[in-house]
Amino acid sequence: MTRAALLLAAVLQVAAQPKLLVNAKLDTHSAAQGLDSAFQAQVAAVPQPSWIAYSVPTNKTMTLGCEFVSNDGTWFSTGTIHLEPPDNAVILFRIASGAVERVRTLSPDCQFDAGGVPFHWLTEVQPAQSVALLAGLATKEWSPMSSAMGAIAVHADPSADQTLDKFAGSDQMDSLRGRAITYLGSARGKHGFDVLKGLIANDPDKRIRTRAITALQSSKEPEALDLLITLSKPDKDVTIRTQAVRELGHKRGPQAVAALGDALNNDTDMQVKRAACTSLQGMPDGEGVPVLIQFAKNTKDVQLRRQAMTSLQNSHDPRAVAFFLDVLKN
Repeated sequence: MTRAALLLAAVLQVAAQPKLLVNAKLDTHSAAQGLDSAFQAQVAAVPQPSWIAYSVPTNKTMTLGCEFVSNDGTWFSTGTIHLEPPDNAVILFRIASGAVERVRTLSPDCQFDAGGVPFHWLTEVQPAQSVALLAGLATKEWSPMSSAMGAIAVHADPSADQTLDKFAGSDQMDSLRGRAITYLGSARGKHGFDVLKGLIANDPDKRIRTRAITALQSSKEPEALDLLITLSKPDKDVTIRTQAVRELGHKRGPQAVAALGDALNNDTDMQVKRAACTSLQGMPDGEGVPVLIQFAKNTKDVQLRRQAMTSLQNSHDPRAVAFFLDVLKN
């Protein structure tokens, strides 16, 4: 290798590390011969506890930031604010007693304070091998491993879609399916939406269909809103349309408002109507408040009018206050 090539390799290796790494006993290892063997070697290394970390390209669909946590763990605040998601994510594993204790996914722009313990940085990591490593951890039932699923979801690699699809399959545990479905909606774009749509249409388990509808609310695909509106129609099962109405409250725009207004005014099921009231109250920027005010003025149903009034009160919207003042005057 030429001197220039050696210098370039050194620069790339340093650039791949977190920008601010402090209080760490840092060593660097190549994973060019396979991530699993490089990773397991550091899991077995002493002393412990320790951290193993590496960087992978992201699909830029999930928010990555930095956490500053108080000493007593009662609050945290975000550090670096990414107006656009970063191109890379740092995947970190805390090792204790020869096993992975915790998985975290953070922005490379964070300051990492390793607390004086060994920090093993792996270079030349192949994204598909990273997904495979995390998949083995994600199947663990203990709660810290749920973060391994989120780490899979940020990868800009087709293997991430394939792995989440597998975890969402009917032959998996319900807890695993549920977590995979959540990340398919929030992080996997059009592919994730298509999988959710298929589950809603075809899965025999109503709980899974309902979970998939819930996941639609975090999908950024335009079709997600259209599907939620379709699912809120009266020809659908009451459980399905109730859940669709609940999730429509997280969407923006006149289409979502109109669909919720239609459910509130025209659905024949009280459960759906109540869900529509709550969703209209919680819509972003108070978009649902005018519909609630109009409904409260016109409905003949005393119970629903009371709920609409309660929803308006809970909205703390100035238009709701003006409506209450007008009611008191009359």
